[in-house]
Amino acid sequence: MSRRQSHAGTVGIIAFLTAVFMLAGSVVALADDASKFVPGTKINGVLVGGMTVEEAKVQIEGFYGREYQLTVKVKGGASEVIKGSDIQYQVVITDGLQNILAQQNSNGRVAGPDIDNSSVLKSTVTYQEEKLKERLDSLACISSKDIVVTQNARISAWQEGQPFTVIAEVQGNSVNRGKLDEAVKAALTQENRQFSLEEKNCYDTVTVTSTDSELVARCAALNQIRDMKVTYLFGSQSEVLTGEQLCTWIDGADQTGIHINGTKAAEYIQSLAGKYDTAGKARAFKATDGRDLSLSGAYGWRMNQEAETQALMAIIKTGQSQERTPQYSLAAADRNVDWGSTYVEADMAAQHVYLYQNGSIVWDSPCVTGNVSKKLTTPEGIYTLAYKQTDRVLRGDKKPDGTYEYESHVDYWMPFNGGIGFHDASWRSKFGGTIYQTGGSHGCINLPPQKAKALYGLIYTGIPVICHY
Repeated sequence: MSRRQSHAGTVGIIAFLTAVFMLAGSVVALADDASKFVPGTKINGVLVGGMTVEEAKVQIEGFYGREYQLTVKVKGGASEVIKGSDIQYQVVITDGLQNILAQQNSNGRVAGPDIDNSSVLKSTVTYQEEKLKERLDSLACISSKDIVVTQNARISAWQEGQPFTVIAEVQGNSVNRGKLDEAVKAALTQENRQFSLEEKNCYDTVTVTSTDSELVARCAALNQIRDMKVTYLFGSQSEVLTGEQLCTWIDGADQTGIHINGTKAAEYIQSLAGKYDTAGKARAFKATDGRDLSLSGAYGWRMNQEAETQALMAIIKTGQSQERTPQYSLAAADRNVDWGSTYVEADMAAQHVYLYQNGSIVWDSPCVTGNVSKKLTTPEGIYTLAYKQTDRVLRGDKKPDGTYEYESHVDYWMPFNGGIGFHDASWRSKFGGTIYQTGGSHGCINLPPQKAKALYGLIYTGIPVICHY
């Protein structure tokens, strides 16, 4: 056989093989270009049949850059479109095109309407976040004036003179912006062409109705607070905290309970303390000689504001009216008159001491107080007896040589102001008068021994001690 005859035979075979062979609706393209994808090939939703790998890459990326759009289906059958070009949408195929072509070649390059030659490759999707936000902001489902906002049933805000009520729920057509953002970004990343807001649960839905038992109970609890009152007692005086005022302190009520504004509660307690605390403040005192004096001192009433604020907030949540005596960090003998009717009075101008019991003088004595000339004057003020002790040695400051400025033994020691107190002074033969001006004590109140003994037996730790000139 000649070369010409051989060539003719080969051409005939090729012609025969390139004839389209129809089998069960399939087309077997046995002799088309193996460097190109078979007809009907779709990659990431884009037709690339008859294209090389390089051409297919350009086609896919170009399609998404020029023509891609995402259709957002809304209620009622309407839809809105987000164009890829509006958000600088781009898809970059990073790998896999060559593998798809190789697979087609190894499978005999089968094509046809019954053959699925579609593939999805991983790709890198990018878009401009700010432009996407602007586009989402402009969607009718977000920006339309016709949107009815879905709202859960809720309790009405406080209005003076009005009870709390349950406001019914509203099922509207508002879209949850967070869910919308999530659904759109997922569709863009997956190169989807459309999605439904309803199917992605992007619409706000009612979760609490007006018949919700917890909501109804909270409303009732708020109205209990509205009707309650807390009466604070300060001896013969009182302060009433009304439900109307308490309602202005409520920050909200939810499944965890009623939330009271702690700052407002603390401010109220602070105002009570400012009005009724007496410790450290000047107070009026009627001296034995009839004078009206103004004296101050650490003794008195001081409210424990932190503890009382917490207690008040707990009381409010009960919704129960009550009378209350506040908690104190310092307490005096009597809420109306701090020192009550039993106290010790040291009149240092008269150099005389008095003990009152239930309003009557049951003991008195002349005394000698701190030396004025040496600037050791006994300070005036309102104090309380710290303790009492027998057989005590009183000492002055320790000197460099180890000795003390003075050492004095006393049988009865009754301190009320640090190192200052009442005690017997057996070394003195006289008391009262003007001795204290030049021959007074180091600050203590000296008493005749027998008088000191009697006083020691009558007073007790905590008894008020009032010193004045």
